[in-house]
Amino acid sequence: MISHEFIMSPCYGIIEDVLIQIHSQIYEGEPLFKIRNREGNIETVRVELSGKIHSLEVQRGDRVIPGVVLAFVKEDSFLIENR
Repeated sequence: MISHEFIMSPCYGIIEDVLIQIHSQIYEGEPLFKIRNREGNIETVRVELSGKIHSLEVQRGDRVIPGVVLAFVKEDSFLIENR
C-alpha cells in the first residue's frame, strides 16, 4: 500500500543543506534537511517514515516557517514492514 506524505519545517529559519534528491529512497530516522534556526543553531530534520522523494519544495538558502512543506514523499508501508 502506498500513501503520500509530506515533510514539514519544525521551525523558523533558513535551509542550510538539503541531504536528499528527488526520487531518492529515504528511511526512517535518516537526516533529510538542515535548517539554521532563529537562534543560529542547526536543526536536522528527520521523519519517522520510509519511502521515495516525490518532490522537493525548498532549496538551500530558502527561508522557512513552522509547517511549511519541505518535500513530498511516496510512503511505502512494504518498506517499513520489511526493513
